[in-house]
Amino acid sequence: MEDFNAANEIQDLQYFGEFGGVNPSISDSSTYTFLSAKTMFDTFEGNAEGCYLYSRHSSPMNLYLAQALAKLENTEAANVTASGMGAITSVLLQICKSGDHIISSRTIYGGTYAFLKNFLPPFNIDTTFLDINNIEAIENAIKPNTKVIYCESVSNPLLEVADLRKLSEICKKHNLKLIVDNTFSPLSISPTLLGADIVIHSLTKFINGSSDTVGGVYCGSQEFINDTKNVNNGACMLLGPTMDSFRSASILKNLRTLHIRMKQHSYNAQYLAERFEHDGLKVSYPGLPSHKNHELMKSMMHEEYGFGGLMTLDAGTTDKANELMELMQQENLGYLAVSLGFYKTLFSCSGSSTSSEIPEEERMAMGISDGLIRFSIGLDHDIERTYQKMKECMVKTGVLHYENTSIY
Repeated sequence: MEDFNAANEIQDLQYFGEFGGVNPSISDSSTYTFLSAKTMFDTFEGNAEGCYLYSRHSSPMNLYLAQALAKLENTEAANVTASGMGAITSVLLQICKSGDHIISSRTIYGGTYAFLKNFLPPFNIDTTFLDINNIEAIENAIKPNTKVIYCESVSNPLLEVADLRKLSEICKKHNLKLIVDNTFSPLSISPTLLGADIVIHSLTKFINGSSDTVGGVYCGSQEFINDTKNVNNGACMLLGPTMDSFRSASILKNLRTLHIRMKQHSYNAQYLAERFEHDGLKVSYPGLPSHKNHELMKSMMHEEYGFGGLMTLDAGTTDKANELMELMQQENLGYLAVSLGFYKTLFSCSGSSTSSEIPEEERMAMGISDGLIRFSIGLDHDIERTYQKMKECMVKTGVLHYENTSIY
């Protein structure tokens, strides 16, 4: 596993701009001209290499970005979309047809949950939601019409880690596709090296890293990517979640610094998680030995990138969580905002935001409590200073009591 180094693979990709620019030129066109009608026909059929017809089909910049993201995930090919949900829905609708069945982790992004639970059943595609690490239950849930096991490598928002090796074994045994959303752990976990068939990212998050654009990608075999882009029956081609060329150019530039940023996000999150746990707070972070999947993640990850930038803290009640988040924002410690991967820390109360599509009783069963705050830890230069200021906010709001704190 250590032989594969995604940062080196991305660094070695070299694209020249039209006039020798160090960044590739952006083609600001929705349609492309041809010198012969025959070439236009061949391009429409997908048989003319290096020619472009129409930007919903493909565009130079989207292909550059897709190529770089395939390198990131060690796959033959990739395809970028206008959002993470554009990638998730295109992949699932390409593989699953009427009468098919999906097995999914029960702790997943709220939008994905809503798509599987509410949107697909009228199309006669059903999903069974399970604890992704209950391997026996997963195997028992497989039916003759099951096509997919879907999970997040590190789940939203509980930070549960999926055992991708075991899930891959089940998929190979029963001829299923293992689809993994790796948004929370780019570079840290390489799902294809652990047996995943398709890897998805919301590019909006860590990969872009500047909270200024929305995007998605799915990475897989060349054959699968081609199928999704087929003009007659490709889900992505026909649903049309096309990324804009200017956006893909912006993401490609930011991708070049991902390896530096992930190390800092992880370092800062590890620092805060250790200290808040020491202070007696209810913290969840895969880098803590107390995390139930700590050893599992350690066995799957590229350690130089750490355990990621996401951490949760239980403030007890929604009111207390909101009070704390409002004060931290007031003290310039971050933003009360959804999403993740920004240079500033972002915090939100998952039950009323990114997981709000999940019914309350199901959230409780999963362990998403009312006071659960999800932190996406930023790139703070002096994390000790951040810790002290956050601790002051926690004491002021009563989330943390002075008698529980001690010098670390």
